[in-house]
Amino acid sequence: MKTFQLILALIAVSLLAATAIFGEEKRPNILFIIVDDQSPQDLKVYNPSSIQDTPNIDRLAAEGMTLDAAHHMGSFSGAVCTPSRHMVMCGRTVWHLPNAPKAKDTCPPNVIDNVMAEVFNRAGYDTMRTCKKGNSYGAANEKFSVVHDATKRGGTPETGSAWHGDRVMDYLNERESSGDEDPFLIYFGFSHPHDVRDGTPELLEKYGAVNHTDREVLPALNEKQPALPINWLPAHPFHHGHPGLRDEVKVSGVWENRDHATIRNELGREFACNEYIDIQIGRVLEKLEAMGELDNTYIFYTADHGMAIGRHGLQGKQNLYEHTWKVPFIVKGPGIEGGSRADGNIYLLDVLSTMCDLSGLEIPGTSEGISFKPVLMGEKEVTRDVLYGVYNGGTKPGMRCVKKGDWKLIKYDVMEGEVRETQLFNLAENPEEYLEQH
Repeated sequence: MKTFQLILALIAVSLLAATAIFGEEKRPNILFIIVDDQSPQDLKVYNPSSIQDTPNIDRLAAEGMTLDAAHHMGSFSGAVCTPSRHMVMCGRTVWHLPNAPKAKDTCPPNVIDNVMAEVFNRAGYDTMRTCKKGNSYGAANEKFSVVHDATKRGGTPETGSAWHGDRVMDYLNERESSGDEDPFLIYFGFSHPHDVRDGTPELLEKYGAVNHTDREVLPALNEKQPALPINWLPAHPFHHGHPGLRDEVKVSGVWENRDHATIRNELGREFACNEYIDIQIGRVLEKLEAMGELDNTYIFYTADHGMAIGRHGLQGKQNLYEHTWKVPFIVKGPGIEGGSRADGNIYLLDVLSTMCDLSGLEIPGTSEGISFKPVLMGEKEVTRDVLYGVYNGGTKPGMRCVKKGDWKLIKYDVMEGEVRETQLFNLAENPEEYLEQH
C-alpha cells in the first residue's frame, strides 16, 4: 500500500513539474478573415446552385460551423462598411458606436481602450492585421502591433488580394523563424470583392467576364458567366431612398444598367475576385498546418455586409433584403463540430465578445455584443430571438426591418415622405423575398 502511495506521489510531483516547465495549456490562436462586399448567395455553402469555386472556404465549412442567420446591424451612412467595421472592432450596437450621430451621448469615451486589438494585446497575444485602408475604425486598427493596410482591388498579385495574403504569410514565416510561441490574433482582411472588381485574367476567363470600362456599350454575354440571380429585377419597384447613391449609379462597369449582360458580367467579376481571395486563404491554412498551429486556431470567415448586384433591381449594399443584410459566417476551431450548421441569429458586433469567450478572456464592459460560443459548441441554436436592421444613410428616417422566426418586416419612409412602403415576408415560404414584380 505504501509503495502504491509513493508511486501516486511521484506521479503528482511529475505532473506539477511538467506544469511548471511547460506552463498552462496553450491558449488558442485567432484568425479573423473578413472580405469586403460579399453576399452569402455567392457561395456554394449557402447557395448550392452557385458556380463559385471556393474550395478553402468550403473546407472551413466542412471542418467547422456555418451560421445561416448572421447579419450586420445596419448603417447610418452610405458607406455601410464604416459602421459595420466599427461594430466588429468594439462590439457596440449601431447607434452606440463612436462614430454614430449622437456618439457623445451614447458611447463611453474609454471604448478605444477596449477594442479588439487592445483587449488581446493586454492578454499577451501577438496581434497583426492587413486590410483595406479607409471606411473603417482607424484608431482601433492602429492598436494592432503589426499593421499592413492598403487598398488592393487590382487584377495582379501586387495590386490584388495576393498582396494581403503575402502580408500574412510573411508574418507567419517571421514567427516561425524567430521561434515565437505567443498566441496570435491575425485580422486577415481583403479589399475585394468590393468594386472595382478587377479580377486576374485567368479567373476572369474562367467566369466569362471582362473588366468592363466602356459605359457606351454593354459587355458581351458569355455562357461561362454566372446566371442571373433568381430574384433579379430590371429595376426596384420604388425608389430606394438615396438619390445619387454611388453604389447604384456610379460603379464602373455597371453604372445604372441592370440588363442581363451587365449583371452577369459583374457577377463573373465578383466570382473571379472571390476565388482569388479563396486561394490566399488556402495558402494561409496550409502554412498554419505546416507550423502545427491549425488545430489550435479559431478561424472566422465573414464579410462586412452582403451585396445586391442585380437582386431586386439593386446594385449596392444600402438595403435590408437578405442578400445584403445577411453576411456569410463560418467558424472552425477546437470543440466545433465539423459540417455543423445553426441559425445563430448573430450580429457582427457579437464577434469581439465571442473571441474573448473562446480565448478565456474577460469580455470588456464596453461591448454590447453577445458571445455565440454556446451556438458554436452546439449548446444553443440562437443567441437572440429577434433581429433588427436599419439603413438611413440617404433620406430620413430611412428604412428599418425586424425579423422573428420565419417572419420579416421592412418599412420604408424615404424621399421626404413620398415613398412609404411596407414589405412582409415569410422567409420559410419565400426565402428569396420575391415581390409581385418577380
